[in-house]
Amino acid sequence: MTPVTRTKRAALLATVGFLSLGLASCGDSSTEADAPSESDPVTITYTHRLPDGEGMTTVQEQVDEWNAANPGIQVEPTKFDGEAAEMSVRLETDINAGNGPCLAQMGYAEVPEAYVKGLLADVTEEAAAYEEDFSEGARGLMQVGDATVGLPQDIGPLVYYYNETEFENLGIEVPTNLDEFRAAAETAAADGKNIAAFMPDEGQYWLSAQAAAAGDTWFSTNGDAWVVNANGDGAQNVASLWQDLLDNDEVLVQQRWGDGFTQALTDGTLIGHVGAAWEAGFLLDDLDGTEAEGQWRVAQLPDYGNGVMSGPDGGSGVAVMDGCENPEAALEFLDWLNTSGDFLASQGLVPAADIEVETPEKMTRQFGGQDVMGELAVATENLNPDFPYAPGFSSLVTMSEEASNVAAGDAQVTDIFETAQTTAVATLENLGLPVSE
Repeated sequence: MTPVTRTKRAALLATVGFLSLGLASCGDSSTEADAPSESDPVTITYTHRLPDGEGMTTVQEQVDEWNAANPGIQVEPTKFDGEAAEMSVRLETDINAGNGPCLAQMGYAEVPEAYVKGLLADVTEEAAAYEEDFSEGARGLMQVGDATVGLPQDIGPLVYYYNETEFENLGIEVPTNLDEFRAAAETAAADGKNIAAFMPDEGQYWLSAQAAAAGDTWFSTNGDAWVVNANGDGAQNVASLWQDLLDNDEVLVQQRWGDGFTQALTDGTLIGHVGAAWEAGFLLDDLDGTEAEGQWRVAQLPDYGNGVMSGPDGGSGVAVMDGCENPEAALEFLDWLNTSGDFLASQGLVPAADIEVETPEKMTRQFGGQDVMGELAVATENLNPDFPYAPGFSSLVTMSEEASNVAAGDAQVTDIFETAQTTAVATLENLGLPVSE
């Protein structure tokens, strides 16, 4: 697809609201490639930013296994060592210059804007063969309206982590609804403990994910225009919960990625945590060798008022990029990669695929023998299936900024969601996309 065509597509999306469009894939519009064969192999380039750390099965090792078994489809991986935002800029530059990769890792919130910019191919037809390998909620994160642009890889549904021993000592059960959560928080606080932390630096994804768990849909369409509803009933339930806990001094207030959170965890003050599934791989590292080792467990979120559900907090998929000449071959490899559970688990990821994954030894030890990966898989199945992101979601960092004001006592939790609403509308309008009032 040429730059002119990409510009035209962006204009069309701005005019008629791209969620309602079923656009043909760039791969389909090009000359159809011959079927891959050993004598004339297809080469698939793949850019990722997985850690490939010590003790992990590296991407290159995993790809080598594929290449040995599939001589007709050869994959060439490239590891990008910068930040996710830097990789997005590089991808846009390379694709506009006509030399981008065929496949690229991409955070779920980045997908809609990349599609609007014409960087991704519509591979709905090719991806249909693999839809049963992933839950509806996971698949939805790699869809823009009617267009599927790749396959999900890892997922970050919110779950509830808790110290089982401390809960038993306090005589409290794992809360299954918000009233029970409030009651448990009150009991714990009376003993100088906190069953959760309010984390301003995680406000954007953490709170939007809880609104999703409460049943909200923040972005939809009405005819040709976007509809934004970031301050609905679910968000109000979430705001009410955290405001009550803050007003009653029954919750720890700390930045998630600061020393205060870690200190509260290690000194036993913090005995519970609403966090993403991907935290299971490192959340309890500082408790190794202490008496708290093996005391923690993971459970599903309490019912936020719309049934047992979870919301997405992070994770990424692999998208088929504009200009990929062999999208069918690319997706064949990608489905194999994204359903390789042991490989993904070794990278510290929670697979988005509907597969059984053995809980790693370290995680088994830290969580007292619990089948952690099995519990996280339940959370993945429980993801709100109707919580798509919108172009410019990154601008909702204003939620975290407002959460800092809440922590300082200068704002209410409801203000965070009002900020999300006004920011989202303004961002879409600034992108030239119509918004329904």
